[in-house]
Amino acid sequence: MLRAGGAVSRGCGAVEAIRARRRQQEWALRKARRETQLVSKRLLRELQDDGEEMETREPSVTQEEVSQLYQRIQHGSEDRLAALQSLCQLLHLAEAQKMFVRLENSIHVLIGLFTSNLASVQLKAAQCLLRLSHADDPNVSLVCLPATPYLLTYLSGQSAKFTEQCLYILGNLAAENKAVRNQLLLQGVVQALAGCLQSPHGAVVEAAAYSLSQLLQAKEAREKIVPAVLEASLTPRLIELLDLDSELGMPTAVECAWCLHYIVSSGVASECVISQGILHQAVTLLIALGRAIDSGATTDGVELLIYPVVRCLGNLTASRDATPLVDCGLLPALSSIISKFLPTQPSVSRECLWLLNNLTVGEERFCSAFLKYNLVPVLLQLIPFCGGINTLVLTLLGNIAEMGPELCEKMLQHREIFSALCTSMRTADTEAVRLALEVLHLILMHCAQACVEFANQNGVEALEAIQYNSNKEISVRANFLMDRYFADKAV
Repeated sequence: MLRAGGAVSRGCGAVEAIRARRRQQEWALRKARRETQLVSKRLLRELQDDGEEMETREPSVTQEEVSQLYQRIQHGSEDRLAALQSLCQLLHLAEAQKMFVRLENSIHVLIGLFTSNLASVQLKAAQCLLRLSHADDPNVSLVCLPATPYLLTYLSGQSAKFTEQCLYILGNLAAENKAVRNQLLLQGVVQALAGCLQSPHGAVVEAAAYSLSQLLQAKEAREKIVPAVLEASLTPRLIELLDLDSELGMPTAVECAWCLHYIVSSGVASECVISQGILHQAVTLLIALGRAIDSGATTDGVELLIYPVVRCLGNLTASRDATPLVDCGLLPALSSIISKFLPTQPSVSRECLWLLNNLTVGEERFCSAFLKYNLVPVLLQLIPFCGGINTLVLTLLGNIAEMGPELCEKMLQHREIFSALCTSMRTADTEAVRLALEVLHLILMHCAQACVEFANQNGVEALEAIQYNSNKEISVRANFLMDRYFADKAV
């Protein structure tokens, strides 16, 4: 994900640039995680900063340089700590990592220092292990595997910083392969993480949730890891941490949200987490975020929290049993989120529209609430957008129109609805045209006066234009509507 290295001084402008780049990289990582279930690796933030600063230097290192540092560390010289610091800085380079692990007994020596009774040496050795575990090359990262029993033991230690480092090493190792995850499970990693999730230190809880999410993204999570998580009763704590007001901070809530998303998407724990209150907690969080957006009080990176929470709810509400438990007050909150992020993060808006579709399909309570909160104008403004936004909007309008004459008549109070449907019918997007015709048919079928209004807004011309569409289904639908409702107006 990010490279690491040594520290140099920097000005405020450089700090902001690095922070902005990190936010972009984090979003890219999350995008990959949701689209391909990519298992990622991570460094501590201060090591990320070091690496970003070192990228401005010439990335070169020699075998002799690495060997000299190793000798200083190995022979217990007085400057061992300084040598470890220098090694840690060099290990952000892939070549240095490979050079170091090829040295005889280098990992055994490093693990020996990791288990030292000198806290400063132990901490610096842990940073070196963290850099190695973060390597892209599994031949490098897996050399840390003999350290896992010590890593798990040290999770119950007193130093929050040291515990945090151990957690990130474990999380990075969990990303490697099934054999590593099986070893960690046998060594009791889930129980150890359960203890860390109760820590009063936000950084430790965040790191524990990150490591857990690495395990939960595995292909074998459904059969092995999710049952272990449920048995260890981790889910109530994860749900509890979906809280903007928590002293542990938003990054912790983000990691817990991803854990819950992976648990829910496994398909084996939905009833369990619903009974533990996930729906109420997630809806309450999104309503609070919606209000914050309306008041202009949101913080950078909040979309990283919104996405997994919305997707979690979307998966849960795919089951009709969950929908009645959801507060209708969620609808205006989702509308605010959609409007806020459409220009910059359209995938967030797309996910919210997917959730709205799940809530409204066959559910008159939510369809009526949608009209009660006057959210149709928000939808109509989204019609010109592509990338799946327009088709989700049209599907949502169709869900409402399917509820019958009463709701269709209320929809028609928004006169621009026919203009929006005509816009969709003129696009090259075949699915958007098909859905627009479907919504139009539902409205015309339920409301006799709608034919006159549609004709008055030049809708017939738009319909005639697609009667001979190259797509047979669209052509058939358009001809059907013309023959049934506008035969006397045909040219």
